[in-house]
Amino acid sequence: MTPRAAIIGLSGPRLSAEEAALLRARRPLGVILFARNVVDAAQLRALTEEVRAILGAEAPVLVDQEGGRVARLRPPAWEAWPPAAALEGAPAPAILANALLLGAACAAAGLDVVCAPVLDLRIPGAHGVIGDRAFSADPAEVARCGAAFAAGLQAGGAIPVIKHIPGHGRATADSHHELPRVGAPRAALADDLLPFRALAASGAWAMTAHVLYEAWDAARPATISPAVIGDIIRGEVGFDGVLVTDDLAMGALKGASNDLAAAALSAGCDIVLHCTGRLADSAAVLADCPALTDRAAERLAAARLARDALRDRDPARLRALRDAALRAPAAVAGDDPTARPA
Repeated sequence: MTPRAAIIGLSGPRLSAEEAALLRARRPLGVILFARNVVDAAQLRALTEEVRAILGAEAPVLVDQEGGRVARLRPPAWEAWPPAAALEGAPAPAILANALLLGAACAAAGLDVVCAPVLDLRIPGAHGVIGDRAFSADPAEVARCGAAFAAGLQAGGAIPVIKHIPGHGRATADSHHELPRVGAPRAALADDLLPFRALAASGAWAMTAHVLYEAWDAARPATISPAVIGDIIRGEVGFDGVLVTDDLAMGALKGASNDLAAAALSAGCDIVLHCTGRLADSAAVLADCPALTDRAAERLAAARLARDALRDRDPARLRALRDAALRAPAAVAGDDPTARPA
């Protein structure tokens, strides 16, 4: 049975009987987990195994684990990873090693797709919803840090999701609550695209921004805009990987989630994301959601291959390298954390 082109949230730390029945009857591609789904390592592993027993071994299980304030795995059960802003200027080996350890912790729990890194610019005066989740205001530095972070996640066994394409950094509103409108001209928006272009062939997934860019489409936000997805994301940026929406239940988008899902898929997204975990919401989205396309399945397979090409490193060695690099960057600036010991 081909899964539907949707990823849904769950209500709690275990699958309810009703959720299990829904997963069987209207099989989504995968699920996304939040703090409400996480108690400890043993419980989390049991939950991810329970999901895959129904959806299949390759069903993606997503988590937002950027580090800093956006983290579902937290102490004391897990390490506290720094926010992206704390990594600005750090040597690439340290950034990669940090992300490898983060990715390995997620993978060990059965979380194989990590919604990070954020490639938005940290624009002064913009809304704080991005803030320290962004590496820098400098597009080149965001690209440098983001490339190292994404490679680290892949080396740790997780598929990265770069976000929020084509850029949330200029928004002066929080898309969780309302639709941000960006009036910057096309020439200025080229800076926002640079980090995404740099990682376009990395094998990462990408998550859309619920932002309306007046220079590209004055009527529709990126998630449901054929012009932004076709001309900008697939065209100008050159991203041909898995494209997933941000949460369709966010306040930026108006209308029924099943209608929004149809609009996003028609616009060119591969997968829709619906995160509330409320059974009726999930059922409504899945009822009308079409099957995953063959092209989307090919993109999913390519992302797994890119991850596997870097997987299987030594976490203890990488932890030591990361800590040394952050203490004395010049001493390890030339080290390659992805190189296997001789």
